[in-house]
Amino acid sequence: MFRKAAVTTLSNGNYLQGQANGGLPSVDSKQPAQEGKVVLKKKVTLLRGISIIIGTIIGAGIFISPKGILKNTGSVGMSLTVWTVCGILSLFGALCYAELGTCIKKSGGHYIYILEAFGPLPAFVRVWVELLIIRPAATAVISLAFGRYILEPFFMQCEIPELAIKLITAVGITLVMVLNSTSVSWSARIQIFLTFCKLVAILIIIVPGVIQLIKGETQHFKNAFAGNDASVMGLPLAFYSGMYAYSGWFYLNFVTEEVENPEKNIPLAICISMIIVTVGYVLTNVAYFTTISAGELLLSKAVAVTFAERLMGNFSLAVPVFVALSCFGSMNGGIFAVSRMFFVASREGHLPEILSMIHVRKHTPLPAVIVLHPLTMIMLFNGDLYSLLNFLSFARWLFIGLVVAGLIYLRYKRPDMPRPFKVPLFIPALFSFTCLFMVALSLYSDPVNTGIGFAITLTGVPAYYLFIVWDKKPKWFRKLLGK
Repeated sequence: MFRKAAVTTLSNGNYLQGQANGGLPSVDSKQPAQEGKVVLKKKVTLLRGISIIIGTIIGAGIFISPKGILKNTGSVGMSLTVWTVCGILSLFGALCYAELGTCIKKSGGHYIYILEAFGPLPAFVRVWVELLIIRPAATAVISLAFGRYILEPFFMQCEIPELAIKLITAVGITLVMVLNSTSVSWSARIQIFLTFCKLVAILIIIVPGVIQLIKGETQHFKNAFAGNDASVMGLPLAFYSGMYAYSGWFYLNFVTEEVENPEKNIPLAICISMIIVTVGYVLTNVAYFTTISAGELLLSKAVAVTFAERLMGNFSLAVPVFVALSCFGSMNGGIFAVSRMFFVASREGHLPEILSMIHVRKHTPLPAVIVLHPLTMIMLFNGDLYSLLNFLSFARWLFIGLVVAGLIYLRYKRPDMPRPFKVPLFIPALFSFTCLFMVALSLYSDPVNTGIGFAITLTGVPAYYLFIVWDKKPKWFRKLLGK
């Protein structure tokens, strides 16, 4: 099941195993083509790359409850400042990943960069936690939002049954898995359509908000920085919420090998996407405050719905549908990208061999996609999802900070590495410090949940030695692992 990296072998069925150690050739590779070779094709254009990033960043949060930042900043002006600064900081992180994506031309994102900079143990721990806990829980959470809002128009006058939400959520998850297993092209096309729907949904909020401003509805912006003073702990927590809202800019790096002309398209897609998202987020929050006071926003369960009901009348029924489509886009983009991390980790010998198989006709990493399905369903029906995400939210920023610190380390360790795109050194230094500061903050502000998450993450260390390092496994153990 887990094994040392092996050479490429052609199966007799419908799958072809990728090469080990990052050696899977791309379509434009100079490696000699072998008869019958099946590879992941370069089907991610600039537009598709932008749709992957925007489509995974913009989920349900900006439409449902952007009150975490307002609650911790204490004023309208300070909350808008934090939204802007978090967008700039996220752009810095995205630029660091753009450099890594153009000098390390392998898919896998966080995993492959940690592997290149710091070796196999921390890389294995990263993919271990992602596969077992983080990705299934995160997919289940965003899918539940999809299920709730797709049913909202049918249950306007009553509470939606929880079982109905979970059943429609299960259908949505299965549909996304089937889509990503069937066709890269169709998955990317649908992602472009869903990204367009997200941007339309944001414009539906921004345009009336601008009209309100033109009419002079600025009462909620008077004394914008007056209100409850942000506490010493509140302001960092507001930044934590803001950075979480922007997270998703790294997903294009998970599919580097499938990007056309990555030296040009990865930096372009990242910069265009982050500018669009940052401007969209800030203007959306400005639009909310033209109609809703800070106090009303904190009390609202779904801010976009409240806003639409006040300004659009019956058209507000369309907002839950747009929120559901936004969630579906995040589900699709996340699974499309993260399945490549599992594919590459298997190719490197860190996950079961079958996950590095490519469907011979569809050219999709089908096993790496469907491995998430049973785990996500278990989380959906049995897991305490929000506790799991609280336990492991720090792990995301710990490893992202480690990746960006690895960029600085690689500058000195491998100075001759070709770098078609290079950022000034202060950008990775500032961003890695920000990530590690948020990790330290979570340890201080919530030591119990963070400690549990840290303990769960550390289970990857004995797993690494048990499954990867230990060569002299007894026969019964090898048989248990399917060898």
